[in-house]
Amino acid sequence: MPLDRRTFLGSSVATGAGVALTGAGAPAAVASGPAGSPVPAGHGHSGGKRYAFTVMGTTDLHGNVFNWDYATDAEFDDAAHNDVGLAKISTLVNEVRVDKGRGNTLLIDAGDTIQGTQLAYYYAKVDPITGANGPVHPMARAMNAIGYDAAALGNHEFNYGIPVLRKFEENCDFPLLGANAVDAKSLRPAFPPYVIKRLRTPHGRDVKVGILGLTNPGIAIWDKANVQGKMAFPGLEEQVAKWVPRLRALGADVVIVAAHSGSSGTSSYGDQLPYVENAAALVAQQVPGIDAILVGHAHTEIPEYRVKNERTGREVVLSEPLKWGQRLTLFDIEVAWEKGRWSVDSVSARVLNSNAAVEDERISRLLRDAHAKVVRYVNQVIGQSTARLSAAEAPYTDTPVLDFIAFVQAEVVRKALAGGAYADLPVVSQASCFSRTAAVPAGDVTIRSMAALYPFDNTLEARVLTGAQLKDYLEFSARYYVRTPAGGEVDPSKLTNADGIPDYNYDAVSGVSYEIDIAKPAGQRIGKLLRDGKPVDPAARFVLAVNNYRASGGGNFPHVAKAEQVWVTSDEIRNLIIEWVKQSGSIDASRFASVDWKLTRDGVPVF
Repeated sequence: MPLDRRTFLGSSVATGAGVALTGAGAPAAVASGPAGSPVPAGHGHSGGKRYAFTVMGTTDLHGNVFNWDYATDAEFDDAAHNDVGLAKISTLVNEVRVDKGRGNTLLIDAGDTIQGTQLAYYYAKVDPITGANGPVHPMARAMNAIGYDAAALGNHEFNYGIPVLRKFEENCDFPLLGANAVDAKSLRPAFPPYVIKRLRTPHGRDVKVGILGLTNPGIAIWDKANVQGKMAFPGLEEQVAKWVPRLRALGADVVIVAAHSGSSGTSSYGDQLPYVENAAALVAQQVPGIDAILVGHAHTEIPEYRVKNERTGREVVLSEPLKWGQRLTLFDIEVAWEKGRWSVDSVSARVLNSNAAVEDERISRLLRDAHAKVVRYVNQVIGQSTARLSAAEAPYTDTPVLDFIAFVQAEVVRKALAGGAYADLPVVSQASCFSRTAAVPAGDVTIRSMAALYPFDNTLEARVLTGAQLKDYLEFSARYYVRTPAGGEVDPSKLTNADGIPDYNYDAVSGVSYEIDIAKPAGQRIGKLLRDGKPVDPAARFVLAVNNYRASGGGNFPHVAKAEQVWVTSDEIRNLIIEWVKQSGSIDASRFASVDWKLTRDGVPVF
């Protein structure tokens, strides 16, 4: 499908209908208006007309429709007893619409919609929506039925390639917005940058709400194979500075930004791009004319966060609802009629918890068959395991379960390089703990157990590193541990995630052995780096079997993104593991388990 098929150069305007009801932030008392429509009581400082409405928001839904965990084949639950899924979000949305009046509400999303569960994977790869008679994507069906007004593009929207994303876009009854997703050649928008929605008030003057969508510049790195030469992703600040004045010029009374970009001001890709990954707060601070920002990408819960714009002194209200449909953000906005137009008088934000809601039976019925297909698919038995392999201690000890991932990756790379110019180079392999609750069960092994072990749709690459570069790589990875002096007990729960580094940005490497001295400062921790019992030569060359996220710069590990690529596949690592189990018939830890690395303090093992 040509990339510029849906190029938008002007506004995409839709009109909402309905009558006005008071919203949060407006005075509680109301008077009846025409046709029984309540009119918000009270007057602003201008003595003029007032109107209140609510913008609801979700983000990082990641393919969750039901409160279901496909990895455990059971209802989702976590330590905080959160629930997930659009079916529960739909109930909350319905309640808000009843409370506020549907015509006084909008519903938007901040991206990462079509990747993350086996439901999402099934309709991208197993029964793809891009097929000749492909189904409508279940996320589109649910979001259409709920009545979304707009959604921003997330970086994971690009994981399955642009054709799948374009087909999902066709499936949606609402626009997918991406002001900073542009055609690589023309630099024109490849998706609608914005949409303007009209809310009808009882005062004869519609409120125009401009919704600007932004995605993450990191797509250029993380999904390089899918977007290079096709699309580019400039920084959020520069694009907001371009499009907000356009929205205001088109008459937008209120400007809401849906940004798939966290609020921390940090980046995981270092200096590989001149843009900030988590730029939502910077946008609020630097660009005038924004009233509220629905934040995504960071998977954190921020009910309300106020940032003062440095040029106007006005506060911009940010909110990030928790991932997977666990929370629904409500922006309660009140406007006043002043000098011939509506102006924003107040904005506040809060979140609703979906675990207090039942699943909307209308959504459940709509997608019950799709869900059942996926449940049957993930419960297919593909082999046997001689023992249970748990990831519970994988972040701080060398466990067989990570050895298994690394082993399969290394075997695939060795076979791919056999007989070629790189066949004689030793292969080392990285693996990360994606979930501490993942385990390969003893006995029957199913697709869902492999999906729990490797939940991301990463693909496999082979890159060449020197011994010195490999040591740098390991030193960088070892920053993950909190510096812990020798002597005394070590609490594993307080040992990892130093400086907020997530588990998935810590790599263990098999094919060499080494020690990590956590009593030493970061950057000086790797010792006894050996290959076949001999010290690794800094000039020696190794082939690193590595996932595409890491190879493309995810986590900002040194050297690997610029290293020579000697092999790559479009097959997901999870599927490579599944195929290995099918062919081998058995997972036997004696084939791959070994203690190649350990934590020490002044040379004394911690565990």
